[in-house]
Amino acid sequence: MGTFEYTALDERGRTRKGVEEGESAREVRDRLRESGLTPLTMLEIQQGAAHPQTGFLSPTRGVGGADLTLATRQLATLLKASLPVEEALNAVSQQTDHKKLRLILLSVRARVLEGRALAQALSDHPTLFSDLYRETVAAGESSGQLDRVLDRLADYLEKSRKLKAGVGVALIYPAVVVFFSILVAGALVTYVVPEVTKVFEDFGQELPPLTRGLIALSDFLRFQGGWLLIGVVGVAIGVRLLMRRESARRAWHRVLLRLPLSSALVRGINTARFARTLGILTGSGVPILEGLRISGRGVANLPMREAVARAAERVREGGGLHQALAESRIFSPMVVHLIASGEASGNLANMLDRAAEAQEQEVETLVSVLTGMLEPLLIFLMGGMVLTIVVAILLPIFNLNQLIQ
Repeated sequence: MGTFEYTALDERGRTRKGVEEGESAREVRDRLRESGLTPLTMLEIQQGAAHPQTGFLSPTRGVGGADLTLATRQLATLLKASLPVEEALNAVSQQTDHKKLRLILLSVRARVLEGRALAQALSDHPTLFSDLYRETVAAGESSGQLDRVLDRLADYLEKSRKLKAGVGVALIYPAVVVFFSILVAGALVTYVVPEVTKVFEDFGQELPPLTRGLIALSDFLRFQGGWLLIGVVGVAIGVRLLMRRESARRAWHRVLLRLPLSSALVRGINTARFARTLGILTGSGVPILEGLRISGRGVANLPMREAVARAAERVREGGGLHQALAESRIFSPMVVHLIASGEASGNLANMLDRAAEAQEQEVETLVSVLTGMLEPLLIFLMGGMVLTIVVAILLPIFNLNQLIQ
């Protein structure tokens, strides 16, 4: 059975669009004609095929984390009510307002109706459903606890989205202030300063060093500003291309782990992601080695990812996870102690969840502190730039007053 997206005309000549399932396009067309619609176009939804109307390379593009979280939560709720998987998928697809997500859910439902497991059907859309998502669903299917596993997945997606959104929102204000500060200072130096300094040209007096420096900066921005902009863009592109090399990314990530402020932020975010991912996998019945492999891929910082890989090797050799992580000297002692407690008590999943929550709280606190420090600092810097420009303009005026007296 396939999933088809159609465009048709109703009895009043209005265009209708929708999605239908059927064994073939002819069956769907016959069904539409029986319902009083005249089919115009018929497109079978296939993974990886280009979408002719939207131009996207894959129908999974544009699906946000909030939409996926809500769909996962709804699917878990319907499965708890003892609905079959295919009926639950159909109900969730009808409830969602996101067109691409609806097409994906119907495509997954079609694969399930063909006899495939849900995890196998989700593998047709790896861009939307990550390894963590698919492996967890597979573990839930094998254990007969798919509803509980999907509920935990929804919790994980929601907490991850909130953590990412919190960091992003906290950085918006400083970024906006810096942008407008540079914009205002550049406008003052480029357009205002030249008009004011013309007054001093006819006096023949030597200008103060600060004023001469400001005039030189103004001339440079006016006559060489285009080249400066090209240079900045070129450097940005060069850095972006350089960061595609794994060796360059690894070196940069090591620097981030050594800087005072960035170290705490990077360690906290990646540790929380690692602990949360490993916790949901182990709690769903995924073997610890497979869980370490999947959770390690979710760690963005390369040295920390390599530390997880080394820990997996130690665990494969029979060592303890907490001992392997402690040897890396990257993960915080509190996280290591919680993991050691979980291994000793046989409750590793809950301890990993606690470690993730603790790290997320630390990140939120650190972001709040940094934001509180950055706001007055940025205001001070912006005021300092404007004050420097004003003083550079007023100094020659003061000197002229002294000469006149």
